[in-house]
Amino acid sequence: MRLSHYFPVLFYFFISCGFLLLASVNSQGADSCNTNLTLNGLPFDSSSLHCASVWAPHNFILRYLETSTDVWSFVLSAPDNNSYIAMGFSPSGGMVGSSAVVGWVSADGTPTIRQYALRGQKPSQVVVNQGSLQITGNSSMILSQSSRLYLVFQLNTNQPLTRLIYSVGPVGVFPTGTDYELTRHRDQVTAELNYVTGQASSRTPYKQLRRSHGILNILGWGILMIIGAILARYFKQWDPIWFYSHTLVQSLGFVLGVAGVISGLVLENKLGADVSTHKGLGIFILVLGCLQVMAFLARPNKESKVRKYWNWYHHNMGRILIIFAIANIFYGIHLGEKGKGWNAGYGITIAILFLIAIVLEIRMWMRK
Repeated sequence: MRLSHYFPVLFYFFISCGFLLLASVNSQGADSCNTNLTLNGLPFDSSSLHCASVWAPHNFILRYLETSTDVWSFVLSAPDNNSYIAMGFSPSGGMVGSSAVVGWVSADGTPTIRQYALRGQKPSQVVVNQGSLQITGNSSMILSQSSRLYLVFQLNTNQPLTRLIYSVGPVGVFPTGTDYELTRHRDQVTAELNYVTGQASSRTPYKQLRRSHGILNILGWGILMIIGAILARYFKQWDPIWFYSHTLVQSLGFVLGVAGVISGLVLENKLGADVSTHKGLGIFILVLGCLQVMAFLARPNKESKVRKYWNWYHHNMGRILIIFAIANIFYGIHLGEKGKGWNAGYGITIAILFLIAIVLEIRMWMRK
């Protein structure tokens, strides 16, 4: 029998192995509200816990119930990706001011669970063994079973806070030492939970204010300022139209930019976030913008001897402003965790404006 006769058999054999491997991978670390919770050693009856899928992208499943008077039991289930998992309770929906239960199983198999007080966004402001949660004694544990982590704890409270924060830590990095300093999360989401209906909905604190802050600064400092600079450099043959267009566009950009900075300061105050670098760059850009306005109001006549120095100052200060504005916008998108959509959108806009500037620059040099 020739070898080619075995090809169909081998083909179906490898296909079957592939399906079995895929099923094994998909089942590994899987959990849902349709499966029964089978954990040993729980300090409460888990058979009647309510269940909700609270963070679908990371397959976070929360089970909970008031198992006795003013005692609420929680089991947070998540894939075991060699990282910590956390569940925070927030009075405002923001990270700062909340208290969180964090658990992990280290590389040597040691399970650890701690409460943290989230007093700021710096690791030094996330304080271990502090917080407002009244955790019942000997009720908290972290279990690893079937490629999943189970964060188990009980709270003494009449009604738990409905604004919850879920996070997952960086892979392979766990809190160590006596202070158990917590490394910044790899991903995080804020959600609200209706304990009666089990309805969980993700939310972003001050979402509209965040969006307004980003859009105003992108339009003002990051787009209109660039368009105004292009008008001033490449369209001077249409005098005085270029001048009025340049003035109008830059003025609009400045107004929107100032509004963006103000909304950012308000947002920082509401969130209590530590964004000192982003804030510092924003204020620096605002100062440069104010200096440009003052320079415009004090510009000398074309016949003046100092006009060339004024031109040098005005042009280069504008270029510095644009460079820092672009950098701070991308940094702000990173801080806001807006991801690829905002980065791609603004990146494509900048690329288009850059290509237009290159074409106009080549045409200008060809005319010369």
